[in-house]
Amino acid sequence: IYGIPFMDMQIKISEFKKSIRGTDDIVFEEKTQFAFIGRSNVGKSSLMNCLLEETDLVKSGKTPGKTKDINFFLINHSFYFVDLPGYGYAKMSPAEREQMARMIQWYFFQEVYERKAILVLDAKVGPMPMDIEMLRILREHRQDVLIVANKADALNQRERSAQMRAIAAEIPGMEIIFCSAKTGEGKQEILKALFGKS
Repeated sequence: IYGIPFMDMQIKISEFKKSIRGTDDIVFEEKTQFAFIGRSNVGKSSLMNCLLEETDLVKSGKTPGKTKDINFFLINHSFYFVDLPGYGYAKMSPAEREQMARMIQWYFFQEVYERKAILVLDAKVGPMPMDIEMLRILREHRQDVLIVANKADALNQRERSAQMRAIAAEIPGMEIIFCSAKTGEGKQEILKALFGKS
């Protein structure tokens, strides 16, 4: 899947390459892009660091909603993890929210070599209206989407079962992986979903 050898499911080398806010040659390189998108405070940066086995390669903004760049990380010299700005921060001005929405839609509108979107939800909160809208946008742009529900460690077994049913009902027909950037739960399942099986 995505032309990436299964051996590369083992992430060996990861490095920050570039931050962009608009058209840049890096977007159009012949490398697969795994684009991570989610609301502010869902732990998107922590999840990416967990997958990369890094501690702070992917920086989270000191203040939610302040990260306004699209950040590219080169993995195993062969593909990119792309960290998109978090959306939905309540204290962001309407103008800032509109600017953020335009940047995110601009990125997904670009015809790239190959791309998969990873939509990160909060396992305890479930999908908010803005998450449902983001999924609609991704589908509108014909994106291949993986849904991951982070912070699953905050739920007990009963709560988890209930949330699994609730999220599946709100987002029918989608594979949903419960995970925790804190404990590493779901890491291998996510990597397998991204890279496929040997």
